[in-house]
Amino acid sequence: MRYDLVIFDNDGVLVDSEPISNRHLAAYLTELGHPTSYDDSIRDYMGSAMHRVHDLILERTGRRLPEDFDDVFHARVFAAFERELEAVAGVTGVLEKLAADGVPYCVASSGSHARIRVGHRAAGLDRWFEDARIFSSEDVGQGKPAPDLFLHAAARMGVEPGRCVVVEDSPLGVRAANAAGMDVYGFTAMTPADRLSGATELVSDMGQLVDLLV
Repeated sequence: MRYDLVIFDNDGVLVDSEPISNRHLAAYLTELGHPTSYDDSIRDYMGSAMHRVHDLILERTGRRLPEDFDDVFHARVFAAFERELEAVAGVTGVLEKLAADGVPYCVASSGSHARIRVGHRAAGLDRWFEDARIFSSEDVGQGKPAPDLFLHAAARMGVEPGRCVVVEDSPLGVRAANAAGMDVYGFTAMTPADRLSGATELVSDMGQLVDLLV
């Protein structure tokens, strides 16, 4: 199907940031007295906005995270991005094909605008995403799995939700796309296919997207 808008998640779909981010998140939570493994972090927080980390820790322990938690975490992660971050294999080819064929696209991420920008710059993707193509959970009242972010991106890009497709790698993101009334391609590079069971299609390699999107 030819869509009028392709909405990319960012972390794990455009940039290979999930291993870096969740490694640092698990370590920082453990440091603060909330033992968390890398697998725990992937399971509980992958694809979510930062408020989910605060909410789950408070719910489970009755203790709030420090007021500067987000600032310290982001400083550590951004520094790691600058050293280590790369684009997801094959995604540059997908973006080149979309641009060449005139297919509109954007990114809608649970991450902050600063996180998106740092990641794109480090991975060499910033040339593909000017400000008008970037949407963050900071822009809406609720992050994924609420549909608000995807609906906001579609509205700003001037496309009806039913004419959009989302590329996602997290269960929360798939649920958000479903709730928005959009098709969703689940990217299984890091997430087992059975956890993305609500997806319209599943892809394990970015190269598969070219035939699906254009």
